[in-house]
Amino acid sequence: MKISSIQAHPISFPVPENKSVRLGIGRSVKRDAVLVRVQTDDGAVGWGEAHHGRCPGAIARLIDTTMAELVVGMDPMDVSGVWSKVYKMQISSHGMGAAAALALSGLDLALWDIRCQIAGLPLHTLIGGRKKPVRAYAGGISLGWQAPQALAEEAAGYVAQGYRALKLRVGDNIERDVARVTAVRKAVGEHIDILVDANTNYTLEDVRRVLPHYDDLNVGWLEEPFPAHDLGLYKRAAQSGRTPLAAGENHYTRYEFEPLLEAQVLGFVQPDLSKAGGVTESLKIAAMASCHGLGVNPHTSATAINMATSISFMCAIDNPGYFEADLTAYNPFRDQLTNTLPYVLDADGCVTALDGIGIGLVIDEKFVAAHPLIDGPCYV
Repeated sequence: MKISSIQAHPISFPVPENKSVRLGIGRSVKRDAVLVRVQTDDGAVGWGEAHHGRCPGAIARLIDTTMAELVVGMDPMDVSGVWSKVYKMQISSHGMGAAAALALSGLDLALWDIRCQIAGLPLHTLIGGRKKPVRAYAGGISLGWQAPQALAEEAAGYVAQGYRALKLRVGDNIERDVARVTAVRKAVGEHIDILVDANTNYTLEDVRRVLPHYDDLNVGWLEEPFPAHDLGLYKRAAQSGRTPLAAGENHYTRYEFEPLLEAQVLGFVQPDLSKAGGVTESLKIAAMASCHGLGVNPHTSATAINMATSISFMCAIDNPGYFEADLTAYNPFRDQLTNTLPYVLDADGCVTALDGIGIGLVIDEKFVAAHPLIDGPCYV
């Protein structure tokens, strides 16, 4: 069996103004994704999702040219061999590091889909796990910058649905950030885990000023206060309060996670399977985090493919943390791309992997064709 073709499908949809959310990287105006379709010479087809990297057309082009040139003709069951060849011939020797990691991630997810089909097994079983409950927090493009009372009402609504953890968007200014977190804490009580995400929008002085407030409000983590490459700032900020730091969605491959883990600045690790190198690499990252006693809380991307894959992945590692449930008000990539929803919350605030082969989803190719790429930024 050989890989006969690789094809990227960059897809988009506009976000209605009344469903838009503002956060540290801007106001959402459209959503993008890059789906990866891999076919073998005996007709097997696998689907994966590569993060769009705010430039979905470029990621798709990289998949259709460079990735295809490197791996067409290889054995689709040899996921480690495919990964190693792309790393050697592209990422480590010719640059395009982040973009190539995104493209490789989507390819890797598609190859695991094929492996599951050939084996006739669910993904969580094939990678060494079992179906089990995974704790979830209310996240995605939700709980953004808005008036404290409105935010508190939105948060209370998610708690009423069964969520026992929420992630709020901060990084606005210290006063407004603290007012929002305070309002939500009052609304949901002390037994709900409140997490906050600054989307790299804080300075070191901001963190030093805000962490005492987050400590008092019993915030579970402060996510990405700084850009991923500013390790020095993470080292200094980690000494500023009790609230642990979280990061990882913008770190690519085990080689970027290794210095982050060795610096001992994080309380939580957050690889995105559509960014960090796919299932193959994220299993290695999870093992590295386990050596440091850290839980893995994957960042989820735009579509049901990434979401369902992330849950299956968490069922197979020994240090799962929270699954990021996408509570985006309008997301047809979550709701309409596949034959069923990627997850359902249970009464205990948990999700479980779907039944069936692979991740338990069937891609609607008519939906894919009906949502071609829309040029322009996804946040303004």
